[in-house]
Amino acid sequence: MPSRPISILYIDDDPGLTRLVQKALGRRGYAVEASATGESGLARLAAGGIDVIALDHYLPTGTGLDFLHQLGAMPDRPPVVYVTASGDTAVIVAALKAGAADYVPKAVGDEFLEILGSAIDQAVEKGRLQRARELAEQETRIAKERAEVLLHEVNHRVANSLAIVGSMIRMQANAVTEPQVKQALGEVQSRIAAIAGVHRRLYSSHDVRVVDLSGYLGGLVSELETTMRASGHTSTTQCDIDAVEVPTDKAVTIGILVTELVINAFKYAYPGTLSGQIRVILKADPSSRLQLAVQDDGVGRQSADPRGTGVGGRIVSAMASSLGATIEYSQPPGCSASLVFDI
Repeated sequence: MPSRPISILYIDDDPGLTRLVQKALGRRGYAVEASATGESGLARLAAGGIDVIALDHYLPTGTGLDFLHQLGAMPDRPPVVYVTASGDTAVIVAALKAGAADYVPKAVGDEFLEILGSAIDQAVEKGRLQRARELAEQETRIAKERAEVLLHEVNHRVANSLAIVGSMIRMQANAVTEPQVKQALGEVQSRIAAIAGVHRRLYSSHDVRVVDLSGYLGGLVSELETTMRASGHTSTTQCDIDAVEVPTDKAVTIGILVTELVINAFKYAYPGTLSGQIRVILKADPSSRLQLAVQDDGVGRQSADPRGTGVGGRIVSAMASSLGATIEYSQPPGCSASLVFDI
């Protein structure tokens, strides 16, 4: 509440009762101003500084209900205690529906003044709690907006830093001549790009808590195809990915997993001069589970053949395990690596 005395506007055309109300409320520590008409009451209210309104039903022009309707959706309007000598419950219900905080049966005597004072006390306290709640909500909203800005900035910086690391690895790969080392560095660069892609999505996202897999995986697979074709592979990719949002951490895991499976398909499904299509499919089923598959039409998976260092296979198993799933392979023709996990 304000540091100044709490100001009450009493609207009533009965001058005698108005003086009694001013004295009674003054003893409670309130500063009471009076208006004899709804029009003068609205004018005083527009000047500001009123904390609570006590409003009589019968006014020289119209009724207190008309006054309430004229208040309408006035921002920060004070609470209104409706005073009525009418025994008609319809009037009381109409006043409460129009926005009155409370009502008091009008009479002449100390009992009326005491009830009116108690009602105004409650209205003052209700107003204080309302303002406190609005202030808390405003502070929470500001804190949330500030946190979101900071998170966007963090994701922007992380994405830029990962891009720098990727560029350094590419420079190192260009400086070496051993094919196996060059290939290993290229795969590391792709893994870093998968993580950086999530952070790029986050700093431009409306919600940093989730990532849209359709846009993220589509862009990731396209970048992988460009990278692999630059290294001599001629296969192409195709994506069929549902628009579904997953938590950020899970998106990173899925991105690394898809990166490994697509790279493996480029390297081993179409060896030598062979080329074909690599398909990435992600579907959401009615039970809120995701079905992910990376498919090719190549030579098939031959587990007896040693392939590379085995790092990619260990990464695939680790990422699948963190999703609570197990990779399943089916063949022939070609090979399909698939798993099912919760969103």
